[in-house]
Amino acid sequence: MLRSSLSFSSRSVASSPSEDEGLSCVPCFATHSCFVAAADYPCDFERAYSMQELAALPLILLERKASSRVYLEKYFLAHGVSLSPEIELGARSLLVDLAAIGVAGVTREFVTAELESGAIRELKTDFEIPPRSVDMCTLRDVPPSAATARFTQEVARRVQTEERG
Repeated sequence: MLRSSLSFSSRSVASSPSEDEGLSCVPCFATHSCFVAAADYPCDFERAYSMQELAALPLILLERKASSRVYLEKYFLAHGVSLSPEIELGARSLLVDLAAIGVAGVTREFVTAELESGAIRELKTDFEIPPRSVDMCTLRDVPPSAATARFTQEVARRVQTEERG
């Protein structure tokens, strides 16, 4: 099962977990993949890039085992385009730091401050990468502790409240 997760005993928060009959998942929020570069990077921020054009740029991506990288590569490959990054990184924070020398594939929700400040800019594309769901997953056959049950209920309540609001 490929996913990035934060574990809490028999509970975890995962991005796009695969289907598993042993898991019960509550979608919490969506994340969106995009490509960014430093505001002064020599590219045309006004035009929409195709997949092939993006793949030809000096790309900076997370290492191959990162779930967001796997997701991006699968999406591009499904459309007949292979990604060959110039630089592969193990830390998300370095993607923005190195956007001055290339185009970084990032999760938009993780770089909102940098986008708002103008430090980086998002490249326009003529395609849209489908969002990924970040889910709270529980093991169906493992009874939760009282604290875990309370935490799970609170997260589910907040997600429902945000969906209505």
